[in-house]
Amino acid sequence: MASVGFIGLGSQGGPMARRLIESGHEVRLWARRAEAYAPFADISFTRAESVADLGARSEYVGVCVVDDAGVRQVCDQLLGTMKPGSLLAVHSTVHPQTVVALAQRAAEREIAFIDAPVSGGGPAAAARTLTVMCGGSEAAFSTARPVFECFAGLIVRVGEVGAGQMAKLVNNALMAAHVALAHSALTAGDALALDRRALKEIVKASSGRSFGFDVYARLPDPYAFAHGAKLLLKDVRLLSEVLDADPAFAPIQSVALPFLELIQRGVPAPGEIP
Repeated sequence: MASVGFIGLGSQGGPMARRLIESGHEVRLWARRAEAYAPFADISFTRAESVADLGARSEYVGVCVVDDAGVRQVCDQLLGTMKPGSLLAVHSTVHPQTVVALAQRAAEREIAFIDAPVSGGGPAAAARTLTVMCGGSEAAFSTARPVFECFAGLIVRVGEVGAGQMAKLVNNALMAAHVALAHSALTAGDALALDRRALKEIVKASSGRSFGFDVYARLPDPYAFAHGAKLLLKDVRLLSEVLDADPAFAPIQSVALPFLELIQRGVPAPGEIP
């Protein structure tokens, strides 16, 4: 693409934007806070005057802000200025209906739209190994793929708009359940008077291992997971809303939610083991 715009320069979006610049695209960035531009001081990019200015001057725009409200606010402005034939990609993890509604509005203005949440975090973006879960038309996917290849290793189309979000929510709910099970397993080991460090080494080399266990095993205490728990709690609740009490989700939900809610409360109630 001759002109690429990117909004959302946080811990994940920032490295994604940098990879776009390093790959040779002409990139415009916009952020609310001036300090968000600091990591780009050593590289060439254009600082957009506003969201609307970025949209008007970009053939492709990637959005990686935190939540539904932020996505709607940014996209409301973008859809008012992006030109017909351009493409809008939402990398945030939000409710599937949010991106479906935005895609409908984009179509009315002849703007292509792709729902493209990512997994792997900033280090994976920097290493060009992010996973991108895509929902959208085959045409939109084909157009966006070369841009995604700047920061991703696995790029998969899972269906129409909204499908990318649903795949991300399922993945994150499973991650939450794995972390919760790791907490439960290590607590069981404590009750059995097992050396916790030794038990971690055993599990990490054995069949009980998971990525969630590896993450949890590195924490000094459960409450060090507070930031991750906040994000995962949002995603588990979103998936619960989408599935509308589908019994197929009950096992994951029953494992993940109590642990995430415990961590979010911050202080263990009487009888709870942190």
